[in-house]
Amino acid sequence: MRNLRPAGIRSDSVAANSAERVELLQSTIERVIRGKPEVVRLALVTLLAGGHLLIEDVPGVGKTTLAHALARALDCAFQRIQFTSDLLPSDVIGLSIYNQHDSLFEWKPGPIFANIVLADEINRTTPKTQSALLEAMAERHVTVEGVTHPLPQPFMVLATQNPIEHHGTYPLPESQLDRFMLRLRIGYPGVADEKLILRDREHAEPLDDMQPVMSAQDILELQEAVSEVSVDDAIVDYLMRIVAATRSSEMLDLGVSPRGTLSLFRAAQALALTEERTYCLPDDVKRLVVPVFAHRLTVSSRYSSAMRRSEEAEAVLLEIMKTISVPL
Repeated sequence: MRNLRPAGIRSDSVAANSAERVELLQSTIERVIRGKPEVVRLALVTLLAGGHLLIEDVPGVGKTTLAHALARALDCAFQRIQFTSDLLPSDVIGLSIYNQHDSLFEWKPGPIFANIVLADEINRTTPKTQSALLEAMAERHVTVEGVTHPLPQPFMVLATQNPIEHHGTYPLPESQLDRFMLRLRIGYPGVADEKLILRDREHAEPLDDMQPVMSAQDILELQEAVSEVSVDDAIVDYLMRIVAATRSSEMLDLGVSPRGTLSLFRAAQALALTEERTYCLPDDVKRLVVPVFAHRLTVSSRYSSAMRRSEEAEAVLLEIMKTISVPL
């Protein structure tokens, strides 16, 4: 068996300290988001990997609550944008307003200028307004009238959406979906967890009592630590075989992009760090393949079924995974 753990790279004490800080952040959020440890962990993986998160699920399961809980646990600037059919791009990124007193145009930044941006029900606005996020998500800045305005760091867009089969929604284009590192579903809580949710909110809202446990600088330090997690060539080759299979599969019209490949690589590094490791394992890749890749795939109409579109892509991806050998 090949040893996938490298020598050196980062000390175990640094990894342990990073994992300890992540656990504190996770436990703080789980006081509000009951019974969903994997969802919370992968949301934190997205944050530490410097990515953006799309939460897609039916109304009322806690999509927006998760975004608020993450924002309140961090001592960072937070803005919420409620996406509606009449929202304009300037309502998101800002605009220049003429100042008659100085005879100059003054830049008025929009709500995109925050560390954590909640794009609530992102697929209820028009494609024109959705596209206002493209440059910000990919390049961490926005350009208005030829002037580039950098966004604060760290920067994360946390978007929620109802399934595209619901009324009043606009499907996100492939270019927009590809900018989200992960897509997650929360799902309904179990009976015991839902009872806890009721008790938690019997007299007060748990979000109101949340206190920040991590600063923006802490997040930047953890993101730097993520970039130093080692990934063995055997794991990179395993990842690339999965990517190649999506691009050659007759069941798919659109495979994984290079941006998607990089997203899985970086997310695997972040997951390893949250579990107190300075190196990745094949299981990190396997655990992340569906949330990182599924929303980037387009299933061929010849293989469509009665399932929802997102579930079709996941089913095809799981079948592909069965054909790829895992490094030992």
